[in-house]
Amino acid sequence: MRYSQLVAPRQSAVVDEVVREPGESEVLIRIGTCGVCASELHPWMDGVSNYPYRFGHEPVGVVESIGPGVNGLAEGDRVTGLFQKAFSDLCIARKEEVLRVPDGVPDESALGEPLACLVNAQRRTPVQLADRVALVGLGYMGLGLLQLMKLRGPSKIVAIDIRDEARAKATELGADEVYHPSDVPEEYFLTEFQDWDSGRGLDVVVEASGSQSGLTLAGKLVRAHGVLSILGYHQGGDRQVDVQMWNWKAIDVVNAHVRRVEDLMESMRIGLALEEKGLIDLGILVTHRFGLDEVDQAYAALRDKPEGFIKAVVRP
Repeated sequence: MRYSQLVAPRQSAVVDEVVREPGESEVLIRIGTCGVCASELHPWMDGVSNYPYRFGHEPVGVVESIGPGVNGLAEGDRVTGLFQKAFSDLCIARKEEVLRVPDGVPDESALGEPLACLVNAQRRTPVQLADRVALVGLGYMGLGLLQLMKLRGPSKIVAIDIRDEARAKATELGADEVYHPSDVPEEYFLTEFQDWDSGRGLDVVVEASGSQSGLTLAGKLVRAHGVLSILGYHQGGDRQVDVQMWNWKAIDVVNAHVRRVEDLMESMRIGLALEEKGLIDLGILVTHRFGLDEVDQAYAALRDKPEGFIKAVVRP
């Protein structure tokens, strides 16, 4: 098989290797598509502690062969899951981290790991019927969560991003109002101590930018006793928050991330069922596609965000 590995900051190389047979409770999967995740961007740019290093944790592929003790999967099944090192022709995965992809759900709509993260974020973020919701950051994850949040029945979704094309996509997906951060209406801010009962602010604000500026803005938009949910993956340095303002507004702060495999797999199952029923479609957010020898170009596109960019995938 061939696989891509990071050999220096911003420098990947394709390697040939003989693949082993799957062992007890293992599955050998031929990768068809693997998403390029923003959580890997800073390690790609800044380097890692041990080289060579392999990326790729958003795979979809087809079962090539199964090892002893594997039930419920067969050769030819299309699958996704939590297995890693998937910028590769082939991957070995444990059976408990693999799910079948429903027939009719395209590969690019079935990237299991981000789908699981998004469903988990929705499940952890308390949105009630008729709540006013804001999304700060309209990348792949923000736009994916917008689709899920619409299923909760909010009275209003306010979508905020610096990029014109991101705001246009949010409108297409059903956002009620879209703004550049500099244009958000004043009534959506609650920062003055004496105004806590003025009705200013929004019920639930999701920060999906992974940036300091996005986190700061999100904190200012939450109403008193509202919810701030942090979906953005924060890396590349420390963050500062106005804890005095958060305390004074008595907000609930939710970490929308989870690490328990069983939770992620259950959320992945739910997400695939939603995709199968046509209630969401993350595949429409994939805009750029690269080959196995173009992994560095894929990360560069994620970093530079050329016109129209939302999500890149690698197709071995």
